[in-house]
Amino acid sequence: MKIRHVSPVYPEGTAPGVVILEAVIGPEGLVSDARVLRSPAPALALAAENAVRQWEFTPTLLNCVPVPVIMTVTVDFN
Repeated sequence: MKIRHVSPVYPEGTAPGVVILEAVIGPEGLVSDARVLRSPAPALALAAENAVRQWEFTPTLLNCVPVPVIMTVTVDFN
């Protein structure tokens, strides 16, 4: 469950578009890695990645042990 959400800041002078990222939520619930899979512009990719890296989640447990989880994030800049 997401416990901290940071919205991306739309970069001025950039056309709208959709950014897709793959992120890893570490065992402690913090985003430990994020990489852009698809983006129409580098500025949109940077804004989306900066926001996602600040998100926090409750840890995911497997057999009562915190484990990392991979998620796909779609950020729609419209």
